[in-house]
Amino acid sequence: MLAGSEWHDEDLVFAQPNGRPIDKKSDYDDWTALLQKAGVRHVRLHDGRHTAATLLLSENVHPRVVMELLGHSQMRTTMDIYSHVMPDLSREAADRMSACCCPVE
Repeated sequence: MLAGSEWHDEDLVFAQPNGRPIDKKSDYDDWTALLQKAGVRHVRLHDGRHTAATLLLSENVHPRVVMELLGHSQMRTTMDIYSHVMPDLSREAADRMSACCCPVE
């Protein structure tokens, strides 16, 4: 709405303030600057995306929410890529269930 008549709706998840695609070089430069400012070693942007999804799942964010944030069109895509996170979550869920249903005396 702020862009008014300058807005170009290209149905992008991430876009410039006018709706047009983000320039790859400026996006990479912004990512690199963010890493430097945070004192984090350089990693690919894709690695940051993967880390974010893994952290969200490990914090028990519902996989459907993670799927939507990543822009996957199917839940299976998310689950196939991040299935390595799920066994730990399943174990944690089983431990929680055990703790509430079978208290240790």
